[in-house]
Amino acid sequence: MTSQKPQLTRTPYFQVQSRKGEFPKLLANGAQSAPSTSGAAAAALISAAFSCFFMMVIQHFTSVSKTWNEIIWNIGGWIPGSHNPDPLQGSIGSYTGKETMLLISWLVSWFLLHRLWHDRQIRSRTIFTTLSMFLVAATVMNWHPLFPYLPLMPK
Repeated sequence: MTSQKPQLTRTPYFQVQSRKGEFPKLLANGAQSAPSTSGAAAAALISAAFSCFFMMVIQHFTSVSKTWNEIIWNIGGWIPGSHNPDPLQGSIGSYTGKETMLLISWLVSWFLLHRLWHDRQIRSRTIFTTLSMFLVAATVMNWHPLFPYLPLMPK
């Protein structure tokens, strides 16, 4: 009677472990061919910048209107800590809604732009200009002297 050792290399765990060493080599080798279009990358970059700009637009609406602030806060109510009654730990407040709107606008804009541009070549100058425009606008919209109704300290 011979004792057989179990075939350890057939289990999924050992298959993953045996291929683990190949991971850096796969990254170093890169793709077989360069991408032929830049539309997918442009959609990803521009949608991220747009969502930052959109979050600042939401920030302005919530600063001006208490009604909008409540609506946005309720949208983000699913995030733990949004409505925390404990004064020691504090409450995140309406920022949860602003972050939720950022996430939604990012996903929707990325989906739409990707559908429009996935097979198109977008010039790098167009990508850089649009990306810069949205990021500069979002940064400027956060500057208190231009928008004096924005509070310097949260209430």
